[in-house]
Amino acid sequence: MAKGFPKFPAGNMNNMLRQAQKMQENMLKLQEELEAREYEASSGGGVVTVKLNGKREFLEINIKPEAVDPDDVEMLQDMILAAVNEGLRKVEQASVEEMSKLTGGLNIPGLF
Repeated sequence: MAKGFPKFPAGNMNNMLRQAQKMQENMLKLQEELEAREYEASSGGGVVTVKLNGKREFLEINIKPEAVDPDDVEMLQDMILAAVNEGLRKVEQASVEEMSKLTGGLNIPGLF
């Protein structure tokens, strides 16, 4: 055995590997559940609403007629962007919160 490396009993190493495999299985299951969830966000007091899933795919964009003003297209564009960005924030926040519950708050880059 090389100098400086601690000696692990075989049982402890096997236990650690089983725990890591179980955590990986749980993370994959949670990722699937998160991707299946649907999120909704709105802007402009609810005149623009978007619905997306956990895969960050947009399922619906609803615009109420009162949001459409031919003289102020920029306002409508801004409301759509605001709703889309809020929806994406909701997906990200849910993903981070659920994964941190599973990992015990470990921040492992590239994990999810």
